[in-house]
Amino acid sequence: MPYLPVSCQQDRNPLNRHSAGRRLLSPCEKQASDIFTRHLLIHSGLSRSSGFHAKVYRTTPVHSQFKLFLLLVLSLSFAAVQAQTPSPLPSDTLPPPAKQQDTSRVPYRYPFIVGEIFIKGNRITRSYIITRELPFKKGDTLYIQDLVGTFKHAKERIINTRLFNDVVIAVKEFRGFVVDIEIQVKERWYIFPLPYVRPVDRNFTAWAQHNYSLSRLDFGVKYSHYNFTGRNDYLRAWLITGYSNQVELAYDLPYVGRTLKHGFGVGFFYNGFKEINAATINNQQYFMNSDTIPYAGKYMREQLSFSLRYYYRPALKIRHAFRLGYNRLNIDSSVTIVNPHYFNNNKTQIFYPEFNYALTYNNIDYVPYPLNGFYLQTGFTRKGINSDMNLWQLTAKTYQGFPLWRKTYFVTQNLGLISLPFKQPFYNQQFVGYGDYYMRGFEKYVVDGVFGGLSRNTLLRELFNFNIPFLRGTSHDVIPIRIYAKTYVDFGYVDNKYFRDNSLVNKFLYSGGLGVDVVTFYDFVFRFEYSINQLGEKGFYFHIRNDF
Repeated sequence: MPYLPVSCQQDRNPLNRHSAGRRLLSPCEKQASDIFTRHLLIHSGLSRSSGFHAKVYRTTPVHSQFKLFLLLVLSLSFAAVQAQTPSPLPSDTLPPPAKQQDTSRVPYRYPFIVGEIFIKGNRITRSYIITRELPFKKGDTLYIQDLVGTFKHAKERIINTRLFNDVVIAVKEFRGFVVDIEIQVKERWYIFPLPYVRPVDRNFTAWAQHNYSLSRLDFGVKYSHYNFTGRNDYLRAWLITGYSNQVELAYDLPYVGRTLKHGFGVGFFYNGFKEINAATINNQQYFMNSDTIPYAGKYMREQLSFSLRYYYRPALKIRHAFRLGYNRLNIDSSVTIVNPHYFNNNKTQIFYPEFNYALTYNNIDYVPYPLNGFYLQTGFTRKGINSDMNLWQLTAKTYQGFPLWRKTYFVTQNLGLISLPFKQPFYNQQFVGYGDYYMRGFEKYVVDGVFGGLSRNTLLRELFNFNIPFLRGTSHDVIPIRIYAKTYVDFGYVDNKYFRDNSLVNKFLYSGGLGVDVVTFYDFVFRFEYSINQLGEKGFYFHIRNDF
């Protein structure tokens, strides 16, 4: 009900009178009269335009008070009648609405149903390639307390396809207990017809041992077309010359069929090298070059390979890969003079089939530079069917990342290998210093063997995380930069019963150091490291690759 302000209740000035003796209405009393009049009009459904007019008379105090009292009674009467008669009322006079379910305050135990999934920014990539990576699908139930973690995991899965610079996943709309989700992606560049220039050596340190000779450079053209048809497929055609001649044609389509669980690939590869790593002497590679040997042929080694691949991914984190190949290898006869055990039986040419199988469990946050999660890959290889090439090999690689506290992480990588039978030709004995099997601080050395393992352990601290403006208005509007300081220690052991001339075999190996890593887009990782090994050797090393 309308009420008078306190100030009006105290306004009883006797001087507010007309000269004829009738008291004039004070401003507050006029305000009160107007309030009651409006209230009466509202509840009666009448208006001044319908002929109802409320006039305020200048009356004596008694008449004025009576008039106000009468208006008050009429107001209450009309309000009582209107309360029982349905009628459109202004919002300020409506009774409080019945309680409705507020989905913004739904208890955690109530699930939401995933409604529509909207994808924006995928100009080339097929939508089902993106939804294939999601840990949820339309019709699934999600609990509100799990949304942040679920979206974070989904973003990591999509980023690990290496198709996008950035991914944003958010709730688009709540429709009762149905939640619509929107995914915005920024696609990478997928076509790279780039000139290719690279030293043939294992790393920059090995190249430095040859005084950074330009004659040890390969150059040519690498045409790489990622996401060739928008299905995360990969087409590559490489034509390389210089220190070596290489031709490679390959195509991989990881997802075909209705379920998107199967894939395939095919490849052809040829290379001819003027130089060959013929032996290991004093823990370092010993090379023979056709240009320095008068009776050598054009190439010291030639290889021709064909392969067929099949992929099966039954779940988000699990993948099976099968490869069937056929290989032909030739070496110059001068190699057998330096190392008669390069191939079995003092051969200079071998042909052999090859079968590879790999099982991968991938639950890490970012493949090029993982900081959190677990990764496991086990592999089986069978080469040859006779004494010319007879290899059974088992490999394993694990990764574990632990966030310790804010911006600080501990990561450990462990790799192992066993080759059977233990007596293998030199060609099958590459271990530490090749591919993923490296130890920081041992960049100058290689260790050959058929059994062993190594462990790389790193403590990292994020120093900076920022973006540099790049091509505004495009999917490459910024260049992300992350910089980490790190300290590390590595351990390793390689067993070799038949080639014992090198001091690092059959011995526990260890090294440590400090470094800085710079991580940026397109999976580039720049590693600046200062290491010391068990031999007391110290050095600064630079790598353009990642630890994974």
